[in-house]
Amino acid sequence: MRRAVYPGSYDPVTNGHLDVVARASKLFDEVIVAVMVNKNKQTLFTVEERMDMLREVTEQWPNVRIDSWHGLLVDYCKANDIASIVKGLRAVSDFDYELQMAQMNQQLSGVETLFMAANPLYSFLASSLVKEVATYGGDVSSLLPPLVERRVVQRLAERA
Repeated sequence: MRRAVYPGSYDPVTNGHLDVVARASKLFDEVIVAVMVNKNKQTLFTVEERMDMLREVTEQWPNVRIDSWHGLLVDYCKANDIASIVKGLRAVSDFDYELQMAQMNQQLSGVETLFMAANPLYSFLASSLVKEVATYGGDVSSLLPPLVERRVVQRLAERA
């Protein structure tokens, strides 16, 4: 079985993330979307909330599973018999960072990283940018699945 993990914080999951999920689901028998826990990041949603949203917005792909992990991604791959990591690249700046990480992961574990170029419609899209725009009342409806947009707006209203 060809399995891959698509890691990220997904705070919140965007249409750009879902584009990579859709494309990866055609290449692998199973794609695990892993919500990575990073204590250094200030998040809008808990890990459980992010996982719930991901489950809802990925239900159209039967070979996609949602999970979470705290620690090194290569340890997750080893524990779950995963040989491939999928990463989306939006710009050259992403490539510089992701290449170093891919090489480190390969050195540590032999796990390979596959880069997917972002769909040009989403090449500017980042969760942090979406949160910033939404915080100031900007329209993010074209950037997020409707379910996620509602939850972002609601959470920001709760915090205001």
